[in-house]
Amino acid sequence: MCKGLAALPATCLKSAKDMKHRLGFLLQKSDSCDYSSSQGKKEKISSSQRLSQEEVRKWADSLENLIHHDRGLAAFRAFLKSEYSEENIEFWVSCEEYKKTKSPAKLSPKARKIYDEFISVQATKEVNLDSCTREKTSHNMLEPTLSCFDEAQRKIFTLMEKDSYRRFLKSPYYLDLVSPPGAGCGPESCKRNHTHTLDCNSNIISQCA
Repeated sequence: MCKGLAALPATCLKSAKDMKHRLGFLLQKSDSCDYSSSQGKKEKISSSQRLSQEEVRKWADSLENLIHHDRGLAAFRAFLKSEYSEENIEFWVSCEEYKKTKSPAKLSPKARKIYDEFISVQATKEVNLDSCTREKTSHNMLEPTLSCFDEAQRKIFTLMEKDSYRRFLKSPYYLDLVSPPGAGCGPESCKRNHTHTLDCNSNIISQCA
């Protein structure tokens, strides 16, 4: 120990140690408070992002309610993927994004990309359109506008509404979300809810949270 400290009275040294101990305790408490505050905020955010039964029930009112809800769209997309027909919802979403294009210079390249991917004869994700709608959409490619895919998008929406949407409402992708916990819990339903909810509810819906 240096002579300066050694020369100090024992009471001064004890006071200095006490001060150091108190400062350390206060800093530790401050960190703990910050952590608790952070955890509280995370819990509030998580709680606010939970999917309510009321929201899920509205998905059964119309396809429009379903696909205009982020988590509903995610669940429906996952269902279509299980049926190998996700190109329909992907085309619909692409059209929605295309209609938000603000720069006229970007219309043509964006329109061509959608056409090549979903409508052309060699499209990698060709959607099911009648010949008349396909020809009209092809003609629109000469001078693309924000509405050049409107008719094709309506056709695909109607197709999904009459076909895959109805099957979705009867599938575990929807039923596991709309059924309250424990409701109708027979041996088979319990087994289905336990296994599929982990796959659909946790993995699919949480991705859009």
